[in-house]
Amino acid sequence: MCVLFKHFSTYVYIGALNTLIHWGVFLTLHGIMSVRQVVSNVCAFVVAVTFSFYANSRYNFKRAASWPRYLSFIGFMASLSFIIGWLGDGLAWPSVVTLFVFSGVSLVVGYFYSRYVVFRGKAT
Repeated sequence: MCVLFKHFSTYVYIGALNTLIHWGVFLTLHGIMSVRQVVSNVCAFVVAVTFSFYANSRYNFKRAASWPRYLSFIGFMASLSFIIGWLGDGLAWPSVVTLFVFSGVSLVVGYFYSRYVVFRGKAT
């Protein structure tokens, strides 16, 4: 249980940095450079999720980074983002609700997916 808590708390810390990176890239592209929101958000997602993958690989789960792991991680997180966004649109949630739901769901579900699927196996 102690290892699970340590990994999850590190995952939360990396997730907070991920959020800052995402918002920073989004605001730079959209707010300063006037890039459309959809392009800004996709670019920000890719930069932030790439940071999260490598940080979790090295500092949290201590597993070697690889293309299959990276594609699994980014594919899962993008799918989760799409599903929550689709639900938000379909249920006419205010955008802030969609943001909070995705943040909470991706934190918990993303952690377990990372721990037991993406970074399973022997530590390097």
